[in-house]
Amino acid sequence: MVFTKVDQDLLYGIKLTSVGPGRVTGWDVVHDLSGMDIAMKLHYVRVVYFFSSQAAQGLTLPRFKQVVFECCCDFYYTSGRLRRSESGRPYIKCNDCGARFIEAHCDMTIDECLEMKGFYSDLQKLLVSQQVIGPELTFSPPVLIQFTQFKCGGISVGLSWAHLLGDAFSAANFMNRWGQIMAALGSNTQANLQYKSNTHDHERSKNPPPVHDEPLSLKWVDPVGDHWIVSNNCRMGTFSFHITASQLATLHSEISAGRNRSDQVPIFESICAIIWKCIAKVKLGEETAQARTVTICKSDPRKPTTGVVTNTQIISSVTLDSSVTETDPKRLVTLLVNEAVDERIRMEEVVERDDGVSDFIVYGANLTFVDLEEADLYGFELNGYKPDLVYCTVNGVGEEGAVFVLPAGPEGSGQANGGGGRMVTIIFKENLVPELKTEAMT
Repeated sequence: MVFTKVDQDLLYGIKLTSVGPGRVTGWDVVHDLSGMDIAMKLHYVRVVYFFSSQAAQGLTLPRFKQVVFECCCDFYYTSGRLRRSESGRPYIKCNDCGARFIEAHCDMTIDECLEMKGFYSDLQKLLVSQQVIGPELTFSPPVLIQFTQFKCGGISVGLSWAHLLGDAFSAANFMNRWGQIMAALGSNTQANLQYKSNTHDHERSKNPPPVHDEPLSLKWVDPVGDHWIVSNNCRMGTFSFHITASQLATLHSEISAGRNRSDQVPIFESICAIIWKCIAKVKLGEETAQARTVTICKSDPRKPTTGVVTNTQIISSVTLDSSVTETDPKRLVTLLVNEAVDERIRMEEVVERDDGVSDFIVYGANLTFVDLEEADLYGFELNGYKPDLVYCTVNGVGEEGAVFVLPAGPEGSGQANGGGGRMVTIIFKENLVPELKTEAMT
């Protein structure tokens, strides 16, 4: 990690260690990556959990590391390192090298940090590692965990999670399991751990069928070699804002006006429709055919919600046949709900054309809307307390930008912005962020 002088004034006492499984995984164990895993290899899930001093009471760094020992036994391949086969296809060598653990201290309170201007765009990056895979694959951990202690006694836990391991729902499962193991250890009960032998999570066809219709949600990029980072032609900026429960109710009633009670539209699609129009207004004069196509990422309801670490989220595309700015939000919502086309099979087929050697991006290939409401981000508990706030986003977003929608607080928390509210994070071209911020927040 590299810090500027200003950054060093905020964090100090930084230490790096590696923490691996408490038991040996085995010899010559590998984890094969699916086509969908490889399609996501240039993206990274970044999550920061904020806990109060009450939640952190009695929790020590050795205890945190002990839990990581056990958790890495459950998810053994998160402690491995990347390799390439003779064809160039990446896979994970399960050699127990471990997750990277970062310890830091902050001479501010959590509230002071959250109130600082630009926190969600820049300062939060100090609380979770920004490291990427490469340029040396064999030394790059796919999981990095940062434990930051604040002056108020509260803590933040930052998770950097290589998306090739799994989606944001998988990252949440990993952290929730961590909390469960800590609770079990604290109560002197045996954690329910099971050793997992080497299994192939996906059966890959040697000769995948040709793709007749190219998936719109996948974009080929120039080869990146062994340094897995997206290179955009412009700088990308980030900003976040809260939609309170009352604001959400007003928005929802406006979008649902005239519909039958049984035909009420989902909250996520309502938010997407409004933001889609805002972005189209900001890009007025640049509204191309691509601007009328969006990608939607959502949880797959057919997959288990716990204990799963893989890329199973539904990735679909929607294309509007007319101008976004001139289309009523109600029609946009109907389009997003009823006409989204699942593209996962076609995406897998494209990746398999050259055995997973080419490089792609998904987030930002089109304007990408990501629904994280079902990710159970507030399921990670310490001492029986849920986090006060969870910030989650994905790095490696392409130039078309991405929008992340997640709960603004734990369910039933009674917080002004939680308990039914939403946090929205938008990653977009930096030069257009000020205008988009004004448009989206008015």
